[in-house]
This record gives sequence, structure tokens and C-alpha cells, in this order.
Amino acid sequence: MGERIFIGVAWPYANGSLHMGHIAGAYLPPDIFARYHRLKGNEVLMVSGSDQHGTPITVRAEQEGRPPREIAAKYHEEFLDSWRRLGISFDLFTSTDTQDHHQLAQHFFLTLKDKGYIYKDTMALLYCPSCNRFLPDRYVEGTCPYCRFEGVRGAQCDNCGKPLNSVDLIDPYCRICSALPEVKESEHFFLRLSAFNDQLLAWVKEQSHWRHNVLNFTTHLLTEGLKDRAITRDIEWGIPVPVPGFDNKRIYVWFEAVIGYLSASMEWSKNRGDEEKWRDFWQGDVKSYYFIGKDNIPFHTIIWPAMLLGYGGLNLPYDVPANEFLTLEGRPLSTSRNWAVWLPDYLERYDPDPLRYFLSANMPEGGDTDFSWREFVRRNNDELVATYGNLVHRVLTFTYRSFDGSIPSPAELDEKSKALLKRAEDTFDAVDRLLYQCHFREAMRSVMSLAQEANRYLDEKAPWKRIKEDREGCATSLYVALSAISCLKTLLYPFLPFSSQKLHRLLGFEGRVEDTSWAIAFLPPGQKLAPPEPLFVKLDEKIAEEESAKLGGG
Repeated sequence: MGERIFIGVAWPYANGSLHMGHIAGAYLPPDIFARYHRLKGNEVLMVSGSDQHGTPITVRAEQEGRPPREIAAKYHEEFLDSWRRLGISFDLFTSTDTQDHHQLAQHFFLTLKDKGYIYKDTMALLYCPSCNRFLPDRYVEGTCPYCRFEGVRGAQCDNCGKPLNSVDLIDPYCRICSALPEVKESEHFFLRLSAFNDQLLAWVKEQSHWRHNVLNFTTHLLTEGLKDRAITRDIEWGIPVPVPGFDNKRIYVWFEAVIGYLSASMEWSKNRGDEEKWRDFWQGDVKSYYFIGKDNIPFHTIIWPAMLLGYGGLNLPYDVPANEFLTLEGRPLSTSRNWAVWLPDYLERYDPDPLRYFLSANMPEGGDTDFSWREFVRRNNDELVATYGNLVHRVLTFTYRSFDGSIPSPAELDEKSKALLKRAEDTFDAVDRLLYQCHFREAMRSVMSLAQEANRYLDEKAPWKRIKEDREGCATSLYVALSAISCLKTLLYPFLPFSSQKLHRLLGFEGRVEDTSWAIAFLPPGQKLAPPEPLFVKLDEKIAEEESAKLGGG
């Protein structure tokens, strides 16, 4: 019997297009992980959705003079299109604006309140006298009081990662009108995070399999001691607070968005006609993974676990494999300065698998990594096309032409042939271990090493020379090379699903790669091959210069 795997993926704010940093940080890794586990025969549920209640949406709505729901709906549809074209295989990608999510968030709120984990108190907030309103997180900017980083907004410093209250900012100002805000008292509900400090610290110390950056950052915050946090705010857009007298306030987005993992699971369960199926992924023997960027670590290793402990009866995260950041041409991404490669723009001009390959081979797992157009073109041409694609194309083309379009029958294998197939078997074991531990970059390196070894084998055997004098030996070497290529198809499927599916068809198989299994499958001699086609397209080197010149444009 296989394992049961729950995969929760960070919820993007529906206030703008996705960019390369989002994909490298939070969206490609879980898709690789989910595809791998499905091939293994494990039961997988991968969910997420657009976060439609954050102040980024209301800020964008005010800038464009449109209702927040209209802004959120527009980008939600764009997200769905991007996932389809990039091959991100969610079981459900929903939103936080569904009736089911609203009801569950309010139920969660009331349950924690009834248990004494949510209480009412007043707090000092920034108030803009010019705009005549309290300023929610994204409506105010200032300097971080901890690391002195400027231009900080929201409930957390983007530089040092520490949770913030806007009133603590140094030299704050209103983002809408630039006025200096006043400090006023406002009544709100608070989550009693401090009640869970010791329990969370003991739990975190047991998570030796977590990435060092996640474990160290979380342990540091818990050792410093948790402070209670407000979970309501003065704003009109969002989920209403289910308590009389709070009509003009809403549940804070950081509190209700993480509940989306559970509400999305319930929605998925309802959609498939089994309203209790969600329990299989939230109770009992299941491993829960949360894929996020490093700016989201405390919300998934501290706040969400605290909420789950307070609610009771639901599994805590098994792992939170947060990635570091992706920089662009050596500089931090900046959406305000248009210093970003937007996913819809990329997908309009290029195939998805080359991007998936680059980000997999360059994934920011242990530290920040960089995307440059020059390096993207180089990796596509020198690695994806020359190392892997060329191997596949020359073997398929020669076999199709020389053996009547069929997989040839091998004779007895020599030591070189046995060694290559043994290398393929060992690669399956290595990549299996690496993917299970969420080491995606190293897994890709191991797979490409097998492709290089297959190229060396082919060059040494030179079947195009051997065919005239030893047709049987030529057939054997081609069969072995095709077997290695078939292994590469399976090994690379989690990373490169489109080209793997194409190769599956070129090798003469029907159906989908995902309906096969994570194992070496020897090719049936005599199976008809499809007419060969290149897997990848070589890119003109001028593309790097042209695309780089567009960065930072209006």
C-alpha cells in the first residue's frame, strides 16, 4: 500500500501576474513533488488557490478605480491559464472568496475563541487623517525597527523576515497620499500565540528533516518568545468577523488564508462526491508538506501549527520545504520597477519545459540563485538540447531508419551495456531518495549525469559505423540506448512533463506517462516507433540580449 501525501502550496495574491520568482520559490517544487509521488503510486492531494482578500488587492483596486472582486477574478483566471500552460498539476486551485472558505474561516475563528485562544483587546494603529481611515498593512510604508531596512510594508519585514506591527515602523507614511499617520486605538481580536510557544518549540526540535534555513529561523523566533497577534483589521474587504459589533472589521488575511488549505481540501472532497474524503489527508497516517517562499516561513511553521493545535484533531505539517529567493540578472526582483520576468509573457514566446528545466537545475533551495537570459539560453542549448535532446533524436532517427521503424531485438549484453543499464537503475534509486527528501536540484543533476553517460556509451558503440559489419551488435547497442532513454523519460517526467509525454509517444507507447510507474521498464522489441521529432528547440543567442533589454521597461 502506498503513502498518502498532502501538498499545500502558497496562495498567490490575486493582484498581479505571476513572475519567475514565484515559480522558482513556491510553485514548481510542489508540482515536481506531486508528479513524482503519483508515479510512485502514492495517493496525492495538492491544493492551493488565489488569495483574494489581501490588502494588495484593495491597493490595486483603488489604483485602477475598480472593485476588489473584479481585480481578484481577473488574476484568478490568469493564474488558472498559467498553471495549465506551465503544467502545474493542482488537484484543485480555488480561491479564498468561496462561500465554503468564508464559513470554515469563521468556524475556525469561533472555535478558537470558544477555547480561549482568541480574545478581544485594544491596540494602537496608524490612522491617516488625510484618507480618514486606519491603515492596513500594505497601506503604510516605513523602516524596519529590527534591521533598519527601508520601504517595509505589510505584517512582516521582507529583509529580516520578522513579523511586524505597522505602528512599530520607523518614519511611517501613507502609501496612498504620503501623509504622516497618527496613532489611534482600535478594538480587535487577538490570537493567543504565546500559549503555544513551549509546545511549538518542543515540536520543532523534533523536525530534524526540515531544511536548515526553515529550522533555524523558526527555532530562533520561538526561542525569542511569541507575542499575541491581532487577527482582525479595519477594512471593508474580506471575511466578516462573526461577532456582533465588528461589522466594519474583517478577519486578517494571514489568519484566514492558511485555513484555505483545509477549505480547499473540503471543496475537493465535495467535488468528487465524497464529502468526508478530505479527512484522509488531514487525520491519521498522512504526511503534510507546505511549499512556500522563505518570506512565508513563520506563517507555516508557527502560526498555522498554533491554529491547528488550538483547533484540535488535525495533522501538523510534516515538512515545510521553503525555498530562498530567485534574483534576476543579479538584482532582487521588483514588481514596482518591472524588474521581473512575467510568467504569461514567457509562455507567450517560449515552451514551458525549458523554463522548468532551468529553474529545477538552478532552484534556490539552500540560498538565493539567479535567473539571467544569457544563462537560460546557454542551459537550453548546451544541456537540454545538446546533452539530452540530441541523444534522443539521434538514437530515434537512426533506429527508425535502420530497423524498419521498430525497437530492435538485442543479443546478449556486453559489460558496457550492462553497466549503462545498472547506472540507470542506480539513478532511479538516487533520484527516488532525493525527490522524497525534496532535493530537486541535486535530483536533476543526477538525471542529467545519466544522460551524459548514455551519450558516452553511444559514442563508444558508434552503431552508425557498426551496422554494416555487425547488425546484431548494432541492434543491441541501440536497444540499450533506447532503454536508457526510456528511463530518462520517466526520471524527467516530474520535471519536464511535456517533453516526457512527447518522448513516451515517440517510443511507441500509448496513454500517459503518469499512468505508468516509477521504475525501469524494459522496452518491448518489435514495438513500432513514431516518426522522430526533436524534443526541444535551440534558441538564438540574440534572444538573451533582446529579452534583457526589456527588463525594467514601462
